[in-house]
Order: sequence, then C-alpha cells, then structure tokens
Amino acid sequence: MLNNKSVLITGGTGSFGKKFVETILRDYPNVKKIVIYSRDELKQFELKQKYPEKDYHQLRFFIGDVRDGERLKRACEGIDVIIHAAAIKQVDTAEYNPDECVKTNIHGAQNVINAALATNVKHVVALSTDKACAPINLYGATKLCSDKLFVAANNIKGSRDLRFSVVRYGNVMGSRGSVIPFFIDKRSSGVIPITHEEMTRFNISLQAGVDLVMFAIGHHLGGEIFIPKIPSYKIIDVAKAIAPNAKIEVVGIRPGEKLHEEMITATDAMNTIDLGQYYAILPSVSFNHTRQEYIDHHQAVPVAKDFHYSSDKNTDWETVESMREKIIKYVDPDFTVE
Repeated sequence: MLNNKSVLITGGTGSFGKKFVETILRDYPNVKKIVIYSRDELKQFELKQKYPEKDYHQLRFFIGDVRDGERLKRACEGIDVIIHAAAIKQVDTAEYNPDECVKTNIHGAQNVINAALATNVKHVVALSTDKACAPINLYGATKLCSDKLFVAANNIKGSRDLRFSVVRYGNVMGSRGSVIPFFIDKRSSGVIPITHEEMTRFNISLQAGVDLVMFAIGHHLGGEIFIPKIPSYKIIDVAKAIAPNAKIEVVGIRPGEKLHEEMITATDAMNTIDLGQYYAILPSVSFNHTRQEYIDHHQAVPVAKDFHYSSDKNTDWETVESMREKIIKYVDPDFTVE
C-alpha cells in the first residue's frame, strides 16, 4: 500500500509519529519517502539517530509548524499521503492558552487541507480524539472543528483524486502526558492520586492506533470518521495494576474533564455504520457518495438508532490483571509490581 509512495507526517516526532515511522519501515521497506514535519529540532535529531542509514534517503526532516501554510505547502510537494498528527492536546494547556490551541488545532488543520488541495496528495488522514465527541473543553472543541473541516474538505476537492478522512480513538497507552507513565512515576511516593473512583476511559495501544490509520488509508472513500472497537478501563483499576500497595487519594475531577468519555453519541448513530473491526461515522453532507455507497464499499451495516458508544457503557473491559499485562507489553517490558 505504501511501497513506492511518499508520506508526510505532521507532528511526526510525537508518540504516534515515531510508532508510525517504525511501522512503515517494517511493513513497507520500499516506501519512497517519509517526511517528518515538526517544530522540535532536538526531537528530530533524536529520531535521526534511530535510523542513521535512512537519513536523506527514505527519511526526510522538515522543521515547520502547521500554522505556517506556505512552509507546509512546500513540504507537501511530491507527497502521496498526509497523516496529520500535530496538535496541542493537553486539556489544561488549551484552557490556559486558548488562542494558541485554536491556531494549531483549527487553523493548522485548514492549512493541511489547503496544502493537500494545492499539491498532488491522494490521501489525508487526520488524527482525532474521543474528547472531540460532545466536547466540554477547548481542546475537544478544536478537534471537533478540525474533524468537521477534514470531512467537509471532500466536498471542495473538485476533480482531484484526493480523499480526506479522520480517525478517532481514546487514551493511548504510554503516550506522553498520559495516566500510565504518570502513575508509574508517582508510585514510589506510596500515594496514587486519582480524579474520581468511578472515572472510566477507553484504552488503545500505539500500534492499534497506527493500524487504524493504515486501515483508513487503504479503505476510505473520503469523509468517514473511523472509530476502533476497544476496551474501557476504570482509572482506579489502572492505579491498582501499577501500585497495588499504594494509598489511593481522590483529588477531584479537573476543569474540562469528563467522568466518562464518548466516541459516538446517540445523535451520531443515525450516520454510523459497523464495519466489523471498526465503526465509521459518515458525513451528514456528501457530494461524492451516497450513504448506500459507503455501506456497500465497507461491507458494513448501520448501527441501531439508539446506539451510543461511551467508556462507561462498553461491553469490553480491562481488568487489573489485563492492564498489568498490557503495561508490560506496550509501555515498559521491565515493569514489575513493587
């Protein structure tokens, strides 16, 4: 699928970007070019050291910000596939710096769309978040707006052979700033702070997130928001898996935080189809494909009218034991319970 193709990843030095590069080089050794587009020269330098033989052959590094439309357009020359992973994603950071969050997450998204329309890009897949579903914080609101921009971009592509779609998923195990590394760091103190004893979240590994993006590249018609079927966990069970002997301290839900997350609301259900391994929310307005064409293409079935996909109503749950196993598998192979 990606052999002999050129791929650009915005935010390419982040947790997802690094796993995506690793996956492409492993599964598509004849990829023509991978362009890492990001702002941090130190992180680019560190990624270069991991693949010294690939530098300037298959791996290219562009210092650039998605806010800079002209720089982004230059980076997209000769690119076949764009993966848009750049974002300001910390909830509290976004609340304190709202204008900066809007510039990156909304204006940056539009710049990606404009760059794709101005070049010969064929596929664009944007990463989203469960916080974009019925958002209550600015980060989620900007990502919802970004999702809408990418979905609607299919209606302004004209005669171009170009498809835009979105992938939406929950908490990624071990990603920077996430709960698992935070709890691992805190366990030495003997106290694990949790926000609420009943709080739940969706759980996905980095590799599963990459696999979802690969699926989107290979199967999208354009306009879909792809959502994986993944388990939920209780925050308190994550704490018990990491530090079973530590004291649990309930510190309260932070501003802009939900008790439970959603990925498909009951209102979305009328436009949602079940693909088997994944769900897809179809565009409410599409000038390119009918609802039935999406269903036929994906060999899918519509979900029930009252369908609702949230972390507290999930049918698939992690246990303390399964979380511990996955921490060892996906986050830290040397992890042991103290």
